Amino acid sequence: MKKYSTIIIMVVLMLMPISSFAFPTKKGDKACLDCHKLDKKEAGALVKKIVPTGTVTDVKMAPIKGLWQIDVESNGQRGTIFLDCSKKYIVGQMMAVESIGKQPPTRKVDYSKIPLKDAIVLGKETAKKKVIVFTDPDCPYCRQLHEILKQIVAKRDDIAFALIMNPLPMHKDAPKKAQAILCSKSVEMLNDAFAGKPVPEPTCPADAVERSKEVARSLDFNSTPTLVREDGTVLPGFMPEEKLLDWIDNKQQKQ
Repeated sequence: MKKYSTIIIMVVLMLMPISSFAFPTKKGDKACLDCHKLDKKEAGALVKKIVPTGTVTDVKMAPIKGLWQIDVESNGQRGTIFLDCSKKYIVGQMMAVESIGKQPPTRKVDYSKIPLKDAIVLGKETAKKKVIVFTDPDCPYCRQLHEILKQIVAKRDDIAFALIMNPLPMHKDAPKKAQAILCSKSVEMLNDAFAGKPVPEPTCPADAVERSKEVARSLDFNSTPTLVREDGTVLPGFMPEEKLLDWIDNKQQKQ
């Protein structure tokens, strides 16, 4: 069974009234398909702007009125993009109303089986607590998290982060940057990448970055950043420093 992940796109429509993009549901309304057409070729041209390696596998009406659902596959991973019927707006991930405000279910993996041969360590190697971080040198959220991680290791010598490169398909320059970083196992080079500075050409084959990507695929980690605590708890995304420290210290479990 192929892995499934949601390709999250910026929710432009959250800044607009619902009536501006969802068709009214009064009696006699025609379905979106009756007045508007979107074939795979047209959808594919749009998808290429967002996910250059993406291929459209299906185009259909979304569960919510007035939106197209475009199913996309990229490098063996699947996702969904939502488009309004006027073809002017991309909509982000949908969620059921009853799920709003609820804590997503905690996911756990076997921490001990995650190979760290190709990881870059941020912090002291002897740190008591080690958190694995799957990151991408061109991911803006990873950039924000990286600054937080640097602040944490500057204050806490009992915490270290094992950084595993997982360049995403939509970041065309990320694989080569990740390869160069892994060739030198350089935190400084990763810092430069996140700071927008040029990264030198790789000086070794792409084996290490391919191994790292395979580790992420095997765990079904399709977004960055993704963190794994030593008890195997997975944290997708990032938190402010104080909350992240509480998560690392597992304070909720101890209360």
